[in-house]
Amino acid sequence: MKSLKTIDKVKDSLYPIITFLSILLLWELVVQVNNIPQYILPAPSDIIKVFGKDYLNLYTNTLTTLNEALLGFMIAIILSLVMGILMDFIPIFKKCVYPIMVVSQTIPTIAIAPLLIIWFGFDILPKVIMVTMTCFFPILISFVDGIENLDKDYLNLFKTMNSSKLSTFIHLKFPMAMEKLFSGLKISATYAVVAATVAEWLGGTNGLGVYMVRAKSAYALDKVFASTILVVIFSLLFVLLVQLIKKIVLRHNN
Repeated sequence: MKSLKTIDKVKDSLYPIITFLSILLLWELVVQVNNIPQYILPAPSDIIKVFGKDYLNLYTNTLTTLNEALLGFMIAIILSLVMGILMDFIPIFKKCVYPIMVVSQTIPTIAIAPLLIIWFGFDILPKVIMVTMTCFFPILISFVDGIENLDKDYLNLFKTMNSSKLSTFIHLKFPMAMEKLFSGLKISATYAVVAATVAEWLGGTNGLGVYMVRAKSAYALDKVFASTILVVIFSLLFVLLVQLIKKIVLRHNN
C-alpha cells in the first residue's frame, strides 16, 4: 500500500516538472528561431551560462542578501513571540497595539524602504529592518490566533487544576499554538529573501537587488533572470527549512 502511495506521489511530482521543462524548451525554441536579441529576451541556455561566467559576483551578492534575510527573519521570529506572549498576558496591551499593527500592514513596503535608507544609510541595517517588518506580522498573527483559538475544555481543565497563567501558557497554550505558528513562519519565509532584495533595489552597495539593478541598467537581462532564479531558489529553501524544523518539533503529531 505504501509503495502505491509513493508511486502516486512520484507521478504527481512528474507533471509539474514535465510542464516546466516543456515551457523552457518552447522558450528556447522561440528565442532561437526568431533570433530575439538577448537584451529583449535571453534564452534559457544564455541564463544558465551566467551561473558559470559570473559565478563570483553571484556568489558574493547572494551571501549578502542571505545574511540580511536570515538576520531579519530571526529578529522577526523573536519579536513576534515576545509580542504574542505580551498580548496574551496583558490584554490591554493587545487592545492598544494590535489595531495599529493591522493598519501598519496597509503601508506599501516600497514606500518605507527609501525612508529606512535615508535614516540608517546604505549598510545592512535598513535591509534587516525591512525584512523584519515584512516577516513580523504573518508570524505574530498566526501565533496569536493559535493561542486564542484553543478548545475551551482544555482551558477549563487547567483552571480546575488551579494552574497559574504562566503554567497554562507553557504547558497548554504555547504547545497548542505551534501548528499555527509554523504556518506563519512558512508564509514569512517566502517573503524574507524577496524583502531583502527589494530593499537592495532601492538603495545599497551589495546584494542580489543591487546586482539586478546594475544588470538591468546594462540591459544584461540574462543576469537579471539568473539573479531572480536565485531569489526564487533560496525563498523555496527557506520554506523547506521551516517545514523540516516543523516535522522535527511536531513529530509527535505526525
